[in-house]
Amino acid sequence: MIDRYTRPQMGSIWEFQNKFDIWREIEVLACEAQAELGQCGITVEEAKWIREHAAADAARIAEIEQTTNPDVIAFTTNMAENIDADVPEGQQKPSRWVHYGMTSSDLGDTALSYQIAQSIDIIVDDIRELGAICKRRAFELRDALCVGRTHGIHAEPMTFGMKFGSWAWALKRCETRMMQAREVAAVGAISGAVGTYSSIDPFVEHYVCEKLGLACDPLSTQVLARDRHAQVASALAVTASTLESIAMQVRLLQQSDVIEAEEPFTKGQKGSSAMPHKRNPITAERVCGMARLVKANAQVAYDDVALWYERDISHSSAERVALADSFIALDYMFGKMHWMLDGLQVYPAKMEHNLWRTRGLIFSSKVLLALVNAGMTREDAYVVVQRNAMQVWEDIQNAVSGPTFKQRIEDDPMVRELEGQGALSKQQLDEIFDPRAFLTRADVVFDRLEGLEF
Repeated sequence: MIDRYTRPQMGSIWEFQNKFDIWREIEVLACEAQAELGQCGITVEEAKWIREHAAADAARIAEIEQTTNPDVIAFTTNMAENIDADVPEGQQKPSRWVHYGMTSSDLGDTALSYQIAQSIDIIVDDIRELGAICKRRAFELRDALCVGRTHGIHAEPMTFGMKFGSWAWALKRCETRMMQAREVAAVGAISGAVGTYSSIDPFVEHYVCEKLGLACDPLSTQVLARDRHAQVASALAVTASTLESIAMQVRLLQQSDVIEAEEPFTKGQKGSSAMPHKRNPITAERVCGMARLVKANAQVAYDDVALWYERDISHSSAERVALADSFIALDYMFGKMHWMLDGLQVYPAKMEHNLWRTRGLIFSSKVLLALVNAGMTREDAYVVVQRNAMQVWEDIQNAVSGPTFKQRIEDDPMVRELEGQGALSKQQLDEIFDPRAFLTRADVVFDRLEGLEF
C-alpha cells in the first residue's frame, strides 16, 4: 500500500495548476505525435522546442480569462507566451502548432479522465487499507460474544468479530466497483469538433492516450459520454454509503445504553462544552454527514449524462465542483475511518452483560426448535414460547424482578408434560441456553474471511 503521507494528496489533483499541467502535457504530446506522423508542418525540432519551453501558470491564465472568457483559450494564450518568448526575431512561432486540429473537449475531457484515474487510485488504496484493518480486527474479536440485533431489538448471539468481517466484505465490493468505474472512465478522446477526426489523425489520439495510460474512446462526439462519469460518481456514492453504514454502527454501539464500543477518545480531548462527562461519537457523525454530500453529488452526475445533440456544456460547470468535492470528501472520510476503526475501543464485558439483559429471551428460537423436535406442533410450540417470552418482556419493561425465560419455560405445563414423557430433558434445556451453542458453525464465515485479500 502507498503511505498516506507520501502519496499524492487528493486535493492537489484537483487544483487549477495541476489541471493546467495536465493540459500542457496533452498539448505537448499532441505536438510530438504530429511531428512523428509528419502530416502537418510541425518538425521534430519544433516539437522539441515546445516540450522544453511549454509552461502554464494558473494565475496568468486566470488573468487572461478575464478577457477571453473561455479557459482553454486563456490557457493556449499563456502557452504561446511561454513557448514563443525566446524565439529569435523573424523565426516562425512554434506555438502555432499547439492545439492543432483539436477542440476544447479533446483537451479538457482527456485531462479530466486522467485526474479521475489518479483520484480513483487513491480511493482504492484507501479502501484496501481500511479493509485490511477490518479483517485484522475481525480475527482479533472472533470470540468476543455479543448479541445480534435486528430492528434494533435483541435477536440471537453472535461475535463482535463478525461485524468487522461484514465491513471488510462490504469494502471489498467497494474496491470492485471502483476498479470497474476506473476502467470505464480512464479513456481519452482527441477526435475534433464532432468526433470525425476531420482535422486530426487518429494516430495523435492513440499516441497521447497511450502516454497517459488511457484507452481511446471508440466513438466520441467531441465530448466523452457522461455515463462514464456517472458510473464513477455512483461508485463514490456507494462507497460513501458503506462508510456511513459502518459509522452509523459505531454511533449505535457507543450509545450510553449500549456502550459495547466507542471511537477513540484522545488525551486532552473535550466532549460537550456544557457537560464534561460526555464522550460523543463526533468522528462517526462527521462521516455520516459528509456521506450526504457525496451521495447528493451522484445525482449531479446523473443529470449531466443528457446533453444536447453531440455536445453542450451544461455538464461542465456542475461536474467541476461535484467530482472534485466527492473525491476530496471521500478521501477525507477514509482518513477518519482508518483512525476510528483501527483504534475502536471495544468492551467485551459490556457485550456479555447486554447479552443477558433480556433474561434469556434471545434463546427463544432454540427453545422453539427443541419443542418441535420433542413432538409438539410448530403452532403449539410457538404459542408456548411466545407466551412465556411476553411475560418476561413485560417484567423487564416494568422493572420487575421476575423469573427468567429459562425458568418460565421449565415451569410451563406443556413443557413439563414433554419432560414427563421423556421427550425433553433438563439437560437438553441447559444446552439450549448456552450462547455458544449458536456459534457451532460460525467458523465457516471466518474461513471465508481468511481468503479475503486487499
